[in-house]
Amino acid sequence: MTRLILLNGLPGVGKSTIARRYATEHPGTLLCDVDMLRTFIGGWRDDFEDAGSRIRPAALGMISGYLLESGDVVLPQLFARVSELEKFERAALDAGAEFVEVMLEADTDDAVRRFDRRDDGNDPWHPIVRSLVAEAGGDDVLRDYAARLRGLVARRPRTKMVPSVADAVDATYAAVLEAIDAAAATA
Repeated sequence: MTRLILLNGLPGVGKSTIARRYATEHPGTLLCDVDMLRTFIGGWRDDFEDAGSRIRPAALGMISGYLLESGDVVLPQLFARVSELEKFERAALDAGAEFVEVMLEADTDDAVRRFDRRDDGNDPWHPIVRSLVAEAGGDDVLRDYAARLRGLVARRPRTKMVPSVADAVDATYAAVLEAIDAAAATA
């Protein structure tokens, strides 16, 4: 059975890093990074949020098709609204795939610090996201997301919680693998 593996969590906790590593170490797995897909929409730098709204249906279609015909998908994406998350869960279930939900969690203050210092130059959208967060209220926006994610997890008891520790990518990755295995064992 194919799987859609959602890596959820605050910006900067390592979702994309872990997803890239997972895809690299699991040949045939599709890394579906919605933020990367945004950059394929003309004008994405001018309206990052609109590009995200436009690309999500395409991401859903790509995920569905890949699960049906090709293999597993890993999706690093912040979902703070259950309704958005459930669209991707439904796509997995409709494709006959397992939906594995992993929440990368970090202490809120640590996550804020990590967000503020992230920018390895590999992801061209990081400066735009930093600017959007600053315009919307800065660190308070991230703290609000942290509270919303805690509420989301409370409503979704099958979510596998994985601590994400700064500068401990190997340990975080190992814990994610354990969480995925545990989810498969209970499916």
